[in-house]
Amino acid sequence: MTVSTPHTNESTFVVIPVFNDWESCHLLLASIEKNTSPDYFSRLCFCWVNDGSFDEPPVALLRSGKEDLVLDLTRNVGHQKAIALGISYVATHFPGHSVIVMDADGEDQPSHLQLLAEAGIREDRIMFARRTKRHEGFVFKFFYQIYKFVFRMLTGKKIAFGNFSYIPGRLAVKVAHVSEIWNHFSGGIIKSRIPYNSIPLERGRRLAGESKMNFTSLVLHGLSAVAVHADTMAVRLMLFCIGLVVMSLFSIFSVAMLKFFTEVASPGWATTVVTGFSSLIMQSFLVSLLLLFVVLMYRTQKLFIPAKDYTDYISRIIKG
Repeated sequence: MTVSTPHTNESTFVVIPVFNDWESCHLLLASIEKNTSPDYFSRLCFCWVNDGSFDEPPVALLRSGKEDLVLDLTRNVGHQKAIALGISYVATHFPGHSVIVMDADGEDQPSHLQLLAEAGIREDRIMFARRTKRHEGFVFKFFYQIYKFVFRMLTGKKIAFGNFSYIPGRLAVKVAHVSEIWNHFSGGIIKSRIPYNSIPLERGRRLAGESKMNFTSLVLHGLSAVAVHADTMAVRLMLFCIGLVVMSLFSIFSVAMLKFFTEVASPGWATTVVTGFSSLIMQSFLVSLLLLFVVLMYRTQKLFIPAKDYTDYISRIIKG
């Protein structure tokens, strides 16, 4: 069997999830054409993933003579799942072709698309856009920093990028078989151990309309990234609980020494402290036991593989 290696001049599919934002899509397509070289733009094909939008997808987005298409989903499944479905369709029907994932609102700047792809081609690995500057308000930036800190503490890994990325053709099928991208795309890539890197790129502003993301959606998005690493998180928390048990036992021993061998302890003081630490030991033990069951259950569950199950979510395919 001969395995062919994709050439850099083959078509690249741009997977773009859309939810009630078709106006931005028209502006995005025009901006991409304006900000990329004619040769490179001619090799781009657009896969618009209609994530349950109210309006009918405009056929004007589908260019004549190109492999452009709209994946019409059966219902709104959310940004991350829409990305997983788009990647899975392209990897299955256009094997060997590279994929670019970007948002429809223009915050993933069209002028960076070709730069990101060229960096990914040079290193032959998944390339993410690492945000150097954001235009959101103080509150969003504050909670975003908290999110990155919590993610690092619970998983032991850094995350400083979102969905905007380039996937080489040889890796697209591998990505489509990563079950974790169903919940969180970038978090799933981090866990998959597929080689990736990032380059610093500034985040842009919306081309039209207002963001559909609210505070609740952002919190759920952050929790989804952490949940992807549920087994690692559970083990780290379990080790933390074990550390609390060891500390509590040492503290109880120290209190006992003070109680029986010194005159430092006041009446009732030792009993109160020992009771408190005993309660902490019991709670830590129960939490550790619960986390252990979480890890075991996680490892016995049947995984959702986007590349195998994506067809259940596509109602129709619209082509130009």
